[in-house]
Amino acid sequence: MPADMLASQQCQPIARGTPPLDGATVTALRPQLPHWSLAEDGGSLYREFRFRDFYATMAFVNALAWIAHQQDHHPDLQVGYNRCLVTWSTHAVGGLSRNDLICAARTDALEPTA
Repeated sequence: MPADMLASQQCQPIARGTPPLDGATVTALRPQLPHWSLAEDGGSLYREFRFRDFYATMAFVNALAWIAHQQDHHPDLQVGYNRCLVTWSTHAVGGLSRNDLICAARTDALEPTA
């Protein structure tokens, strides 16, 4: 995997006063996140994952919690019986940071193959 791939990067601490990513940067990186949607206001990325049952859903949530803890960057989750809506944004910048895109790419790696 090339070093510039989002999934291979690590989240970095964000300094106070850091602005959100500009639209051109988000547009340039979006091809690495083809299944994610950008909120109308551009302030978050979201994706719904579907699973066969509650157990599989919770396994995904627990794996995602581990990634979030490891990266020290945490998503908003809406969890149901066989689905999980994941939303990434950075409250400290009032929109998207590179950390959100990195974590979205890492979340994609958890997608079930069956």
